[in-house]
Amino acid sequence: MSMTIAKLAEAGGVGVETVRYYQRRGLLIAPARPGGTGFRSYDEGDVRRLRFIRQAQAAGFTLDEIGELLALDATEDRNRARELARSRIAALDASIAEMIAARQALARLADECGSGSAGPCPILTAFEES
Repeated sequence: MSMTIAKLAEAGGVGVETVRYYQRRGLLIAPARPGGTGFRSYDEGDVRRLRFIRQAQAAGFTLDEIGELLALDATEDRNRARELARSRIAALDASIAEMIAARQALARLADECGSGSAGPCPILTAFEES
């Protein structure tokens, strides 16, 4: 199945300019323009690659890391791919721990604010001090 860049972008859930940006970054390959028509033709493989890029971004990988993962796929270097994934997991774990600590602090402040004691709300003063 052949498609235009607009159809590729739609199938991947992005805009045309995003597809072009990924092409400039080397994450997607811009196919040749067949027969001098001026239109590039994309296929399902391009859609899969575009969706991979979007899903990897959603998992928190940078575009540089995504480029490395795509390159590793060609070499089947599973050790490096696993290393990148584990590094990303560690970063996610750190973010989760930070968010849990922030939630606990805010819950404590909310409880203190609801205690009915006189004076300003602890939530407001806590944010002023930060």
